Amino acid sequence: MENYEKRRVVGRGAYGTVHLCLRLSDKKQVIIKQIPVEQMTKEERQAALNEVIVLSMLSHPNIIEYYENFLEDKALMIVMEYAHGGTLLDFLQSQNGRLLEEEEILFFFAQMLLSIQHVHSKQILHRDLKTQNILLDKTKRVIKIGDFGISKVLSSKSKAYTVVGTPCYISPELCEGKPYNQKSDIWALGCVLYELASLKRAFEAANLPALILKIMRGTFSPISEHYSNELRSLILSMLHLDPSKRPDINQIMAQPIIINSIINIHTDLGKVPCARIHRPVTPALPSTARSRLRGSAVSVRESIPAKPQALSSVYCWGGGINTPIKLTLPTNDTQVIEVSAGRAQKAAVTKNGRLFNWESPGVGTESMIPGALESATPEYIPRFLEGQSAVAIQHVACGDLFVACLTDRGILMTYGSGAHGCLGHGNLNDVTMAKIVEPLLGYEVVEVSCGASHVLAVTNENEVFVWGRGDNGRLGLGTQESHTTPQPVSFPEGNSPCSVNCGVDCSMIITLDNKLFCSGSNRYNKCCLDENTKEGVTTRSVEEVRTFTKVSSPPIGNALVKTVSMGTSHSAIVTVDGELYTCGANQFGQLGYQTDFNSKQAGQVVALQEHKINMVACGDTFTVAVSQDAEVFSFGKNARGRLGRSDPDTMTPKPVNMAHDDLFSVVSISCSHGTTLLATKPVQGVAD
Repeated sequence: MENYEKRRVVGRGAYGTVHLCLRLSDKKQVIIKQIPVEQMTKEERQAALNEVIVLSMLSHPNIIEYYENFLEDKALMIVMEYAHGGTLLDFLQSQNGRLLEEEEILFFFAQMLLSIQHVHSKQILHRDLKTQNILLDKTKRVIKIGDFGISKVLSSKSKAYTVVGTPCYISPELCEGKPYNQKSDIWALGCVLYELASLKRAFEAANLPALILKIMRGTFSPISEHYSNELRSLILSMLHLDPSKRPDINQIMAQPIIINSIINIHTDLGKVPCARIHRPVTPALPSTARSRLRGSAVSVRESIPAKPQALSSVYCWGGGINTPIKLTLPTNDTQVIEVSAGRAQKAAVTKNGRLFNWESPGVGTESMIPGALESATPEYIPRFLEGQSAVAIQHVACGDLFVACLTDRGILMTYGSGAHGCLGHGNLNDVTMAKIVEPLLGYEVVEVSCGASHVLAVTNENEVFVWGRGDNGRLGLGTQESHTTPQPVSFPEGNSPCSVNCGVDCSMIITLDNKLFCSGSNRYNKCCLDENTKEGVTTRSVEEVRTFTKVSSPPIGNALVKTVSMGTSHSAIVTVDGELYTCGANQFGQLGYQTDFNSKQAGQVVALQEHKINMVACGDTFTVAVSQDAEVFSFGKNARGRLGRSDPDTMTPKPVNMAHDDLFSVVSISCSHGTTLLATKPVQGVAD
């Protein structure tokens, strides 16, 4: 809310509170609906999200404009246009019994028709049209339809069944529990037109049964003889008991009495543009991540520290840093639970739910001017993510120029570059502040992984959603199409996904029974999809697959997989037993063992078989592994400090010297293009 200043509460409803606020950037008054989502069920979250979904689909001068939404104080905040003139009900009550002129009635009504025509053209039912939800601008001449909280998006020719809406305006078919469509909105609009002409509701009664009876009979008092027969006939046709005999929105607008009013709207008010202007957003700081790994902490040995220690340490190497350096933390008591490395961004999540980045302009890129000297060790400055102080973040993943972060309530937010639709907001727009991925608000996301240009997310109900760039079949949807909003993945029956990992042009999913599924490019057999015999003979090479396919060839097909990581052209797999397998390209020794040029079969890193591996992370041409005893090993290409040592390229795993003052455990590791981040914590006690 740092971009807004609350002025006063202007309403309270079933879902939350409505605030009148001042937008500080342009001093414009806006409305912010505050809807608590923390304790809501999946269905309640979806209902709360519905107004955001509907408003974002609509763009019309006679519909309240939707600006943005964000998460604050564990509530969904929906920012909308403020209508200074109040509600149409307030306006009619201010008439003190003086009937409106027919010309004025039709002028208001024509604007309602234009807005509802736009709504119905999107296959949306408003379902709660009433004078309380029809607003006026400060001139009290321009109509603004609002409150789409219980609207419904219909599929083609479909009908809705749920009984919703304000009793005085619900249609006879709703009273009978019959399916309904746009004709129910026409009935409600007829009730509003009647109210404009009579200053009272068409159907009122002392109790609900009596009201339902009146509506079912379709009996209401006639409007004043002061009005024309055409207006009288229009109201009767819109309030016909048989929905099939009510006119649709286009038939109403074609009537001569309405056509003149529609023309007058543009001549009296001026032509109001219907298209919303989208201003370009300044891109976020660039970031990319080739892989990341989450896992339980691993201990170096059982001991009690002899002196007070920092609660966390984060080490960085690569990108010109030849040996691990310890990064500065925001505060002395910062406890880091996860890190994520990008090409030019380094992010971390703290135990108390804060997300921060280390900033160092100009450092972290691979390119250098030929002949330039290596600069001195850079100083990285930690900065907390703005605007999320009231939200508890539990997980972060970096993609190429964008970031995804997950709250402790399973709400996914993204920000940064919108290229390829990687933010999941339905467009290619950049976003500078973390914004909720609205289509997933009804789900509890438990893990997210970002590739260079696509994203995978898995929910607590073992559902997988994908979006972003789709070539090579990396999304696993059976096509090469890209998507700007999350798409559900069809998974073979009997398999429950629980962990996701994105590569550059492929994806991997681990199931609850520790089986590995892959989709996308299988170049160099980096996804282990080639069909091999137990002797390592390749019987069929697979170039790519476009749906998630189970890895069945030995040795991975026979193993129980715990976690995986993917580099540009190779992958690393850790089994439940702590064995490390690698597969893919091996030009720089990134597989950790000598390979036959003609053999592409996955193999175990034999040099580490005496160590139980707990974590692994792949960079572009190197691999970093962490054992259960907190020993860190690296192997592969060593240009610009990738391996954290001054050695040449090596396919033999060698230790990385962390120069840690005390006994420690590793809590998180992440590699990007050529950089590694590793977070540790001190060992706190002795195990029994």
